[in-house]
Formats: sequence, structure tokens, C-alpha cells
Amino acid sequence: MHFSLLGPLLVRVGHQERPIGGVKVRTLLAVLLLEANRPVPPDRLKAALWGDRPPASANASLHNMLARLRTQLGDEHGERLRSTPLGYLLDVAGDELDVQLFDLGVERAREALRREDWNAVRQESATALALWRGAPLAEFPDLPQAQTPRRRWQEAHLQALEWRIEADLRLGHVQGLVPELTGLTGEHPLHETFHAQLMLALHRLGQRSEALAAYQRLRRALVEELGVEPGPRARKAHQHVLRETSGEPGEPDEPGKPQKPQKPEGPAPAIQPPAQLPSALSDFTGRQADLRTLTEELTAPPAGDVPRVAVVSGMGGIGKTALALQAAHAVKHHYPDGQLYADLRGFGAAPARDPHELLSALLAALHPGTYSGPLPEHTDDRAALLRTTLADRRVLLLLDNARDAAQVEPLLPGGSRSAVIVTSRNTLPDLPASARLSLPPLDVEEQRALLSRLCGPGRIRQDPDGALRLLAACAGLPLALRIAGARLSSRPTWSPGTLAGRLDDNRGRLRALSVGRLAVDTTFATSYLAIRDSEDPVEREAARAFRLLGLWAGHTLGVDAAAALLDRPREHAADLLELLADVHLVQTPEQWRYRFHDLLGEFAAERAVQEESDESREAAALRLAVWYAVALEEAGTAINPTGEPRLAEAPAAPAPAFTDPQHALDWCRQELPVIKEVIRRAADSSRPDLTWRLAIWLMGYASTFWWTGEWDACLNLALESARERDDVLGQVWTLRRLGASHGMAFRNDEAIETLEAALAVVDGRDDHHDDLCKATILANLSTALSQQGGHGQALTYAQRAWKLHQEAGRTEGALGVLSALAQALLQNGDFDAAHRHFRSLTELCRAQGNLTLIAIALANLGDCLCALGREEEAFAALDESLAIRRHLGDLSGIADSLVITGRAHAHFGRPSQARACFEQAAGIGRDHNIPAFVKQGLDGLARLRHLRR
Repeated sequence: MHFSLLGPLLVRVGHQERPIGGVKVRTLLAVLLLEANRPVPPDRLKAALWGDRPPASANASLHNMLARLRTQLGDEHGERLRSTPLGYLLDVAGDELDVQLFDLGVERAREALRREDWNAVRQESATALALWRGAPLAEFPDLPQAQTPRRRWQEAHLQALEWRIEADLRLGHVQGLVPELTGLTGEHPLHETFHAQLMLALHRLGQRSEALAAYQRLRRALVEELGVEPGPRARKAHQHVLRETSGEPGEPDEPGKPQKPQKPEGPAPAIQPPAQLPSALSDFTGRQADLRTLTEELTAPPAGDVPRVAVVSGMGGIGKTALALQAAHAVKHHYPDGQLYADLRGFGAAPARDPHELLSALLAALHPGTYSGPLPEHTDDRAALLRTTLADRRVLLLLDNARDAAQVEPLLPGGSRSAVIVTSRNTLPDLPASARLSLPPLDVEEQRALLSRLCGPGRIRQDPDGALRLLAACAGLPLALRIAGARLSSRPTWSPGTLAGRLDDNRGRLRALSVGRLAVDTTFATSYLAIRDSEDPVEREAARAFRLLGLWAGHTLGVDAAAALLDRPREHAADLLELLADVHLVQTPEQWRYRFHDLLGEFAAERAVQEESDESREAAALRLAVWYAVALEEAGTAINPTGEPRLAEAPAAPAPAFTDPQHALDWCRQELPVIKEVIRRAADSSRPDLTWRLAIWLMGYASTFWWTGEWDACLNLALESARERDDVLGQVWTLRRLGASHGMAFRNDEAIETLEAALAVVDGRDDHHDDLCKATILANLSTALSQQGGHGQALTYAQRAWKLHQEAGRTEGALGVLSALAQALLQNGDFDAAHRHFRSLTELCRAQGNLTLIAIALANLGDCLCALGREEEAFAALDESLAIRRHLGDLSGIADSLVITGRAHAHFGRPSQARACFEQAAGIGRDHNIPAFVKQGLDGLARLRHLRR
């Protein structure tokens, strides 16, 4: 199958055209081909089909059109046009799309030109030109996605024509060129290269007077239309004709090589090259690696005949302009023909500057006093004139504060002699660039150095702690540091700590970070208002996303959680978040995860309060809480299904699917900071039950990381909330889990007290489902009593728990009950029965795939095998348990396995190995504040000393 965009849209299979019917279906195919092999979000497709106001039925209509397109392409199974998480993707091979072949042909012609291989230039240019059937996508004149590539391909087409004709001239193939060039000069009356080539072709055919007339026509058109004389290429061809020299075909001009400046025919006043750069900062500090990268890019030999364009992006106030100016001044001697500066006002209160007007200013700076007539009317013609003007000059352009690529592209030179630095709060991903720098906040040392330069090093030395607090409040933002430095300089009696005290608690911090015309919140507002008040509905929706994310400033959200918060499909939410990332309103610390810079998060939170209603904020918070509750249920089920009650409602976005227990455990570790905050907020929301529901489902995470104390805090908050609201179900489950948490931490008295309270609440309920609940509580009581030394009572509770569980006839909680029974049997000396149960337990754990539970079962099995005197089997189980614990990074589990392994070594007469195990366990307990393992390690060492005596 072959797709053609160079002319009317065309699809062929072999030599047979395949009709694509329907204007919108053809539009859909055009957009997908323009983004071939890249996913196109549904919203972008809908914008192409219906503009800013898609109908209510747009989603259904889009799906129908995609289905029709698949049918017309013969792709009923969706192998070529497929759906991805980020949008719809059309697979196109490299030889199936004419524009890809065209670009390849032009590039090969360029390479041949560099080698001065004129036969290859002619062949490659002709091959590319043979694909041209007319203006690209001419049937879609208003399609936004087609504007930039159409302009680029049209320029490449003219370039390929120039090269092919030049090759013909060099190779002596003059016949037939005059009619072709006559047509081209009529179609492009200001295109100097075609006129120069026409003069040479006429001259070689002996038509000298016609060649001179062609020059006069060009000169008259340039003077009348642009107010300029012909350039060096046309003048050189004219002089060649006047001298009546035949020479070699390439003598008049050598493409690809710099032209020597023409000697002036008479004295001319010297024109001072433009030097428009604002002054660099005298106290510029830090960013040395970025500065080095930027200056090296601007001074290195160009890679081909393409302009060097360096894009410096970052959030407002991050120091983009300061860095760009520092680099521009450092390299300006490499650009002797001038340095141009323009503030594009892409983000600010004033309207963004129009490229049409900017081109006028740049051309006037490059041709002072030259223009006696009007400039070209069309922006494209002005851009072409700028490229012509810069073709033989070495000029540096600094385009500051750009809004988007469309504002910058007309201002770029066409060759490699000049260079451009672009600064923007937008990453400008669609702007061709040879270097990109995205500026992060300053590191601590850079911040300290900048503050020292601003207010004096003595102030910092006198109050180092206050200075650190001030740096933390400024969060690495150079603008904030400059404001802080200015305020300290204007108040000699203030210490850094005094100012930090006004900023520490975040209350009014943004308003406090202002002095004179410098204000952090004003700088942030220009970025935010640019998208909030945009004509683009997607940008306006991104502004809403920014506000709602501000409700969770300080936390990192994954794209799925954000989709729930925003109440949007995942791919739609991803587009909005990536747009915010492109304009540096959010950061992306990891793939598909998003967070705010500290100060920007505070600004977003203020916007949410001021611009979102109470109902909107509450609904968003509830959507996120429900999503995390369901996601945590899925994670807990993957780690260890124990029968906790589940929510009935569906989340606003699909919960993650976990491939195995380790995947779920890793997710819990990553998301725990947000989960804790959701639990805290849910307690005061319209859904306080979410507090205990979330807390109890953290059991899977806590089974490995109980020693951090994080679970305890969540459970205590949940229990308090449940009691305040007389939520009996919440109290039962929270007490159960709190008792288990106490037991894990060897707080046996608290565990027994809490579990007995849970048992009392269960006994007061009339619910047949409580037998399974009671079995789990009794099993946990058995474990706490075992750890306390009450082995007989522990066995009684464990046997009762096992009986209740068997009678309930359900699988939930089986592992916990079986473990308690096996442990009680072991401690009561019934080693054979304990061994049987530990073997069953290990097999169940392996079948479930939970590594933590497997390690626990193996450690206990090893302990039992040791009691049975089966040394080799015992250490095989213990070694595997310890290896799993180390793999998981489970510090408490490592210490537990070490204690049991140490006892085994002592039992089998290996005191040195036992000592090493006990010392390591005690060390882990000391380093991580787990007193139980400090005690168990020290007790083990004491027993070894007793045995030695």
C-alpha cells in the first residue's frame, strides 16, 4: 500500500487507486498520515474534524469514522490502524509514504551537494521531484496540522528544483532549461536563484541580451517590491554575462560554498552591525554545565547547512533569559555581522508579538535605512527575505519568551552561518532544534552562592541555619532568591532567618516573595493565564487540570490517579498533563508521573480555591479517594487476599492491574505518601468510611514494612474516625488490623487488648459472616500470646480459629490462621504436627506468589526442622528465607530470619556463625529503631556466652 500527500490525498495498492470516501474520513486519514507511526490523541483528531466545538456525539462519530477508514483500507482487524493508550496510531512503512521518500531524496541530494557529486545531485533531486504532484494536501487548506509541514515541503521542493537545475548547468545539460526557468521566474518573481540560473542558461545558449534583460526584470521587481538590490548570486551571474566569459559551467556560482564578498564599486558608508543584546547579569551564578553546553553548541562547526537553534526552556523565574544572555555575550565575537534580540512576549500581560511584525523589526535592524518601499505583504515572503538577508552573514538571534513553535519558525535563518537561541516556558517539541536545555531548580550550593552574592557572604555566615531555611522556602527558584536577596539588602538589620520566618509556613509565601517589579506569583500567573485564557479549548482544559492538581500540591500523582481526579479518560488526562509539562507548569520526575515545583504547587492550590467551587473541589477529592481505595483493594488482593470489605462503586478511572504480589507491593511503596494524605482528608469528608477502608487494605504493604510505623498512624486515625461516627463495621476491621500491627511490632500487651476489644465488638453483632472475622482475630490473639510466652492459651485460640475457619468453608484468611496454628504447635512441642502444617503453609504461599509470606513460612519451617534435628533441610529453608528477605529489602524480615538462623547455628554447635547472625540482627534493630530485634539479638548473644561457660 502506498500513501501520497504531495498533492491531493491518494492511496494506492499496487498500481490501483483505492478510493477513500467522505471528507471527514479523508481528513482523519490525512491527520494520521501527518503523524505516521505516532499515536494521535482522540481530542486532536476531533479538533481536526470539528474545530473548537465538537458535537456531543463526537466520540461515537469518531469511532464510526475510524471503523469506516479501517474498512476502506482493508484493515478490518486493526493491524495497521490501531488503538494505543495514548491515541490512534497508523503504521506506515518507510517506503509507503511519499513525503518520507521525498524527505529522504532531498537529504541524499544535500549530501551529494556537499561532495560536489553533480551526477548524484541531479539524480537524487529528480527522484524527489518526481514524487511531487502539487501543493501538499491542497484539499485541506484549513487543516491546522498541515500548515507547518506543507510550508516545509514547499520550501524543500523549491530547494530540490534549484539543486537539480544547478546540476544540469554544471553538467552542461542546458537544453530545455530556459522554458522551465522562465516559468519558474514568472511564478516566483523574487526568487533570485532561479533568475541567476535563467541568466546563465540564456548566456550559454548565446542569448546575451535576453540574459541581461532577465537581470533587469529581477532588479526592478526587488527594488519596487522590497526596496533592495539583487543579492550576490544574481550580481555575480550578471557580471559574468557582462564580461562575456564562457568559463566552466560552475564558474559563476558554487552552491554549498560561502561566496566571497563583492568589492564595492565605490566608497560606501560603513554600516554598524546590530548589537541589540541586553546586558548580561553581573551576578550570574551557577548553571556552569548548561552554560558550557550552550556556548559549545553556538561555537561548534555546523552539522550541515541547517541553522543552529538552541532552545532553553523552564518554568517562569527559573533563569532562562539570564542563561541565554550569558551565553550570547560569551560567543558574540563568533557572530561579527550582528546580534539581534526580540522579546516575543509569549507569556505575559501584553499580547504575544506577531511574527509578521517581528520580521519587519529584524529586517530593519539588518538593513538600516535601506527600505524605501514597503515590505512584502505576506509573512512567508518576509520570512524568505530574512533567510536571504542572513544567507551570507554570521548573525546571532536571541528570541526571548516564545509562546510556541509557530511564533518562532518564520524568524529562523535558512543556513548554518547564523544561530538562534530561543527561550520559552514551553518545551517547543515541534520546533527543529540542534540543542535543548530544560532548566531545573538550582542545587543547594548554587542557591547559597547566589544568595551570598546578592546580600553579602557575611549575612550568610552569621546565620547559616536561617540561610538554609530561606533557601528551602525559595525552592531553588532564581527569581525567588533574587527577591529574597533584594529584600535582605534593603533591610540591613534583618537576618536570613528573619525573612525565612515570614516564608516558612507557606502562608502568604508567594505574596511575600515580591519586591519592586519582581514577583513570583505574577511570573507564575503569566504562564497560567496564557493557557486559561487561550482560544484553544485543550489549553483551557489543561488550566482546569492545573487547578485540580493544585488540590494535591506536594504529592506526585501517576497518570491513572490524575485521570480519576480530573474525571477524564486516561489518554485524555495524559495529553493534558503532558501539555502542562511542555509549558513547565508541572514536572515529570518519572515516566507518566507528575508533580509541582514547591512554589508553583502553592500557586496552583490558590488558583483552585479561587476559581473552583466548593462542590468541584469536593467532587475531585472524592474521585481520587475512591480511585485509591479501589486500587489499594486490588493491590491488597494481589499481595494477600484476606477478605476485607470492598467498595461497591466503580472508580472514575480504571484501577491498575497487578501482575504479581511484588508489583502490588512496589506500587504501595510508591503511592504511600498520597494514600496517607487521602486517608487523612477522607476523615473530614462526606465519605469518612474511606478512611478505614483504605487503612485496612494497607495490610499487604504492612506485612513487609510494619516496622516503619506508617501503618499504625493510618489505623489510629481510622479508628478514631470510625468511633466518632459509630461505624461498627469500621471499628471491627480497624481494631483487627491494629491488633495485627501491634503483634507484628511485638507490642504483645497492646495487641491482646486491641484484639479482645475487636472480639467484643464482633460478639455484639448478629452477622453470620463474623465467624470468619472471629477466626482471624483468634489467630492473631494466638500469635500475640505465643510471642508473650503463653503457649498453652495460644494453642487453644489457634485451634478454635482453625475450627471456625474450616466451618466457614472459605479461603480468605487461611494463611494467617494456618500460620498461627503451626506456630502454636511448634511452641508446644508437637513438632511433627507443626511440620505438617508449615509444609502446607509453604505450599499455599508459593502458589499465591507472595514473597514476603513465602519467606515467613520458610523461616518458621526451618525453625521446626531444626527442632526435628533435620539440619540440612533446616538450613536450606532458612537460607532461602534470608535470600528472599534481602531481595525485597525487608529489614525487619532480614532481622527475623537472622535471629532464627542464629538459633539454628547455636543448636547445631556452630557458635561463630550464630554470633554473626545475632550481631547483624541487633545492628538492624539499632539502626532502624526496632527494639524487638535489638533484644532478640542481644538475648541470642547472651545464650551463646552462657553455653560457652
